[in-house]
Amino acid sequence: MGIKTVVVLYLLVMVAVVVGADVLFFRHHFWVRLIGNVGIVLVFVAFYLRYLK
Repeated sequence: MGIKTVVVLYLLVMVAVVVGADVLFFRHHFWVRLIGNVGIVLVFVAFYLRYLK
């Protein structure tokens, strides 16, 4: 697989995790959802920078 394919799959997994967390846990809490989504994205960015770059 090329690097672009890996990045696209990584982004799709990140979007799926964010949407899944929104639907399952943070449905009615705007600020908690926002903070949770930012946290999830930061974890994915840290993992990307550590292992995939």
